[in-house]
Amino acid sequence: MDAGNAVVEIDVVVIGAGPGGYTAAIRAAQLGRKVLVIEKGSLGGVCLNVGCIPSKILITAAERFELLSHSDEMGVEAEQVSFNFSKLLKRKHNVIQTLTSGVGSLLKGYQVQVVHGEARFIGSKELIVCNGEYSTSYRFNHCIIAAGSRPAELPGLPFGDKVLSSTDALSLDKLPERLIVVGGGYIGIELGQAFAKLGTKVTTLEAGATILPGFDKRMANMVSRNMKKAHADIYTGANVKRITTADGEVIVMFDHSGEEKQITADYVLVSVGRMPNTDQLGLEAAGVEANGKGYIEVDRQCRTNVSHIYAIGDIVPGPALAHKAAYEGKVAAEAIAGERRYVDYRCIPAVVFSDPELAAVGLTEQAAHKSGYDAMVGNFSYGANGRALTLNAAAGMVTLVGDKKTGAVLGAQIAGPEASNLIAEITLAIEMGASFEDIALTIHAHPTLGEMIMEAAENGLGQGIHSLH
Repeated sequence: MDAGNAVVEIDVVVIGAGPGGYTAAIRAAQLGRKVLVIEKGSLGGVCLNVGCIPSKILITAAERFELLSHSDEMGVEAEQVSFNFSKLLKRKHNVIQTLTSGVGSLLKGYQVQVVHGEARFIGSKELIVCNGEYSTSYRFNHCIIAAGSRPAELPGLPFGDKVLSSTDALSLDKLPERLIVVGGGYIGIELGQAFAKLGTKVTTLEAGATILPGFDKRMANMVSRNMKKAHADIYTGANVKRITTADGEVIVMFDHSGEEKQITADYVLVSVGRMPNTDQLGLEAAGVEANGKGYIEVDRQCRTNVSHIYAIGDIVPGPALAHKAAYEGKVAAEAIAGERRYVDYRCIPAVVFSDPELAAVGLTEQAAHKSGYDAMVGNFSYGANGRALTLNAAAGMVTLVGDKKTGAVLGAQIAGPEASNLIAEITLAIEMGASFEDIALTIHAHPTLGEMIMEAAENGLGQGIHSLH
């Protein structure tokens, strides 16, 4: 490895160019800082290249295929509907290329320098970037670590030919006939349900009592029913004992209700969480502390125990969400610029792009009670909404949670089409300190799905027009 003697001086170094990293870099540049971004892979990080974006392309294709295949009652009689996986792969490539080019253009437009390679600290204010045979040292005033995460492996079972990570599953060049998904969290459910809709025989194994832990059980049950309609099998309380391969197949042995079972498939997708990419950064040389699981503890300005080094995104405690990382990136950049900006995690929306879509923000009714609130609840069904019925989407629900004393909105859960978009109104309501009455008095266009937010607020106040009280 050839390392030059010169050390490059830079004001702000950002490690990682995913949603958190490139957002932090751009915001710091907007605030007048000289910024360098280090990325070992492609601009946009995991989310854009092998995560959020390609998975949503697959999910959207699966939804359209299913819609055409089951649209008779809407008067659309499509015969011999087929799916061309190679065309989908081309579209995936084009979308990713468009977005990565866009990120690159933005960084260039804000005069952010981009360096490709692996970063490692060699001091509290210095790091080295290695790219093949070459390395360069950089001395910085401030650093934002946005190194992201990677799929977690099962103990003793590394990813390989037949054992896929979510990244591997999104890189397949053809549809598998049979797929076993280990893990019923949001990644496993999104991918498993999409493959099932496209004709793959999917079996999901979840160790817990229900899929999608953390979401309302009623919402998770709606997803389970739709997965079974797509001929997917779900085993909860399933503990995988071993995975073997033979004759080009993968065999999974697991315990279920005290009985050992065996399933054979073409691949097994292991989706049991993610782990932070902090183990190769040389944090010790910088004096940055990480906990036993590799996560870096930070304060409300995303500052580590080393005052000029910040950490954001998947490498800090909390949900591994791209929008959380981008939010933290802005906070860190503004803190470096001397602004009094702090994180506020009251209203980070969580979304699962399943069928139906699930979205939640803030407190559930149970969490509100545990937090000392006298909770008020307003519900409304998709089945009572005109727009939902025109979309042939009567199965769904909206639940608003508030403080009975003040009427303030505390949280919401939505299951149904466009839940991922509808949750934004309630997220803003919590952020602005809005009340049930504020939402109820806001005129919502008709006929729209958004009316259900207003109707749920009215029901919580006992004023609902389309519900009996």
